[in-house]
Amino acid sequence: MRKDLPFQRQRNEMVERQLRARGIRDERVLEIGTGSGYQTAILAELAAEVVSVERIEPLSQAAEQRLLDLGYRNILFRRGDGTLGCPEDAPYDRILVTAGAPSLPQGLVSQLAEDGKLVAPVGGRDMQTLVRCDLTKRGTETENLCSCVFVPLVGEHGWKQGS
Repeated sequence: MRKDLPFQRQRNEMVERQLRARGIRDERVLEIGTGSGYQTAILAELAAEVVSVERIEPLSQAAEQRLLDLGYRNILFRRGDGTLGCPEDAPYDRILVTAGAPSLPQGLVSQLAEDGKLVAPVGGRDMQTLVRCDLTKRGTETENLCSCVFVPLVGEHGWKQGS
């Protein structure tokens, strides 16, 4: 029987924390950072539709093929700069960012539907705070949830490649 390594347990706990913070139930979800597709598959089980943006072409292609082979049909795969989101498919009820941003990505906040929620790690390259941003009729409300460490969010409104 295979045991989870400590970093795998931590990753799974962070995924669970992010999903709980977003309260996903049959909504349209934007995921920034497809990666291997692990979290994308979980989102697809919970959401009506998932739009997942990945900047690394081979990673995106592999995840797309993997999830299609597993029978997922409610995921739209997009390739490009995740810091820009996917405005052509907006608005989204929920947005989940899976890389650490230097500040709350306002371009992504603008793609939220009313009463939408965004969860993103925000802070320095080496340590962030998981932040939940709710879009209400009164504007945005943010809450710091916990400390965390994610890979850097690279792009026009994130960290510059190699910096």
